[in-house]
Amino acid sequence: MPQLPELSGRPVMITGAASGIGRALAQRLSRLGSPVAIADVNETELEKTAASLSGQVLTRVLDVSDAADQLRFADEVREWLPGPLAAVFNNAGVNVSTSVLDTVVEDDAWLHDINFHGVVNGTRAFLPILVAQNSGVIVNTSSVFGLVGIPNQSAYCAAKFAVRGFTDSLRQELRGTGVRAVTVHPGGIQTNIVRNGRYRKDPEGRGRTKDQMADQFDAIAMTSPDKAAQVIQHGVERGKARILIGPDAYVFDALARIAPTHYYSVMLWLQSGLRSRQKGTP
Repeated sequence: MPQLPELSGRPVMITGAASGIGRALAQRLSRLGSPVAIADVNETELEKTAASLSGQVLTRVLDVSDAADQLRFADEVREWLPGPLAAVFNNAGVNVSTSVLDTVVEDDAWLHDINFHGVVNGTRAFLPILVAQNSGVIVNTSSVFGLVGIPNQSAYCAAKFAVRGFTDSLRQELRGTGVRAVTVHPGGIQTNIVRNGRYRKDPEGRGRTKDQMADQFDAIAMTSPDKAAQVIQHGVERGKARILIGPDAYVFDALARIAPTHYYSVMLWLQSGLRSRQKGTP
């Protein structure tokens, strides 16, 4: 039975640390005394994250889709470590909004290289460190879109379902060791993932601009990155294998279980009822 990790004060590695959940995790764990190794492809914002941290930090500009560079980064972290590595957070992610009919192949490939292959690359690079010390946890970020399929999010859903399957399989392989594997399923988090995603045209044909779609996402996002980081930390320390973030995540999870082939119709019905109440109509 793996020993449950106390993250506070112990070294961690976080990708996607230039913004959103990754930055919030780095800030939270640094405040709690953890040395943090942080990585992101966005050097400017990564440096801002590093400057906001109070403790020991290793910073690395990294494209998570580059498997060889992930291995090099793991070697750097191994040399830097001031103690056993408590957790590896494979968190980097991007978004593409399009219908399957209008898919641009290069956009889907870009997303899959980061959202799925980036997680696989990070796991393969850092897992040997954890196995050698027989402790620690791999924490891979999926999504509520890894629980249900959503229109115009086929690439994102496919990648996040893949992260879920990959991590679930890894979890079984690690049975009997001191290492654990955890999936994180955030609901709507107040980040720039939509604003920074790839966009060609409104997939619903309503003529919305990218900024308008991002504003609509921001309006319904229910959870702050800081709250998400808190939930992730507590979930890992309590030994959870799957961590849901936000009340909307629990709704998605319940609908996927109760109505596995009709959840989207139920969601539309719930949305319609909510809009009616907001307008004061019966």
